[in-house]
Amino acid sequence: MKILHICLGCFYIDNYSYQENMLPKFHKELGYEVEIIASTLSFDNTGKACNVAPRKYTNEYGIPVTRLEYAKMLPNSVGKFLRIYSGFYEALNTAKPDIIFVHGCQFLDIRHIVKYAKNNGVRIYVDNHADFSNSARNWLSRNILHRGIWKFCAQLILPYTKKFYGVLPARVEFLKKVYKIPKNKVELLVMGADDSLVKKYSTIENKKAFRKLYNIAEDEFLIVTGGKIDREKWQVINLIKAVENLDEKKIKLIIFGTIVENMKKRILSSCDGERIRYIGWLNNEDVYKCLAASNLAIYPGRHSVLWEQTVGLGIPLVVKYWEGTTHIDMGGNVTFIFDDTEEELKEKIMKIYEPSTYKKIIESAQKNATKFLYSSIAKRSIEYPLKYRSDT
Repeated sequence: MKILHICLGCFYIDNYSYQENMLPKFHKELGYEVEIIASTLSFDNTGKACNVAPRKYTNEYGIPVTRLEYAKMLPNSVGKFLRIYSGFYEALNTAKPDIIFVHGCQFLDIRHIVKYAKNNGVRIYVDNHADFSNSARNWLSRNILHRGIWKFCAQLILPYTKKFYGVLPARVEFLKKVYKIPKNKVELLVMGADDSLVKKYSTIENKKAFRKLYNIAEDEFLIVTGGKIDREKWQVINLIKAVENLDEKKIKLIIFGTIVENMKKRILSSCDGERIRYIGWLNNEDVYKCLAASNLAIYPGRHSVLWEQTVGLGIPLVVKYWEGTTHIDMGGNVTFIFDDTEEELKEKIMKIYEPSTYKKIIESAQKNATKFLYSSIAKRSIEYPLKYRSDT
């Protein structure tokens, strides 16, 4: 049986651990034949968005990938805006899938999947990565794109779709409220961590090696934060201030990822190389190395997939409270912050640092980590009906 993953409403980035990478990987490990059709939107080696050449190749997991360019008969800006591609229906017919997993319904060429479904017996699943924190944030995006064009796309494929998945509770609600997908067709399918990298780096040897590399003693309490640090994650500055002003000198902070120019000077000026260190952009495996060697991860800004990867690694975390993102709380592994202040962060860190408190938190984090591993998520994504349902 063949599963075709469609990544035309979003980016597709080789050698990463996004859902678009992990579900195909683990579907293949389950014994399915797997193929990917993707846009040319990707990241360069510094984590910045770029476009790659349209081509066919085999990715790092031995999965065939076809990168499609935007439609040639349209101005490039129109094809890019509406996400219309050259040769998509032909690629569908060549692939001949039994199951189609659509990563994001926000592309006008979804009409070709509908045409294919009418002519072939195929099961279709659609996921959604949009919510009101990252989409529909101005009048044009909210009313023209999402309540207009992308809702039309969602409704077009609705009759042929077994299930629409929101990857956060907030994204489940977005499907229902914005695209008007019926409640009985919507479920939560969480993002997670790569089992193989969790196993590889959740070792005493990795922890010792990483800490030695950055001069962190075994008895020191290592906090990590990172990702794409931009205006949506300005709270990182308050995290730096909090660690700077803690009386407990055994608490260290490592920052990784990219920093936008207008925040770089402020952040780097506080990195003394001892207590607070910026280690730059990390590739996929190095992110796992870093997280697995930490005692605590703190993400004080907007949600990122790092939240779920951290949970899958069994590492406790502190995150900003956002409505519709509390799915990562598995009974004590997560502490939420509400006020975005230096004082609140200091208070939370020192409370977690207490040995008796940390013992409870780490036990909870490790006990529930397997629920956020992609081996189990991949199975749930193509089973119908699923065990884990949205009750809202």
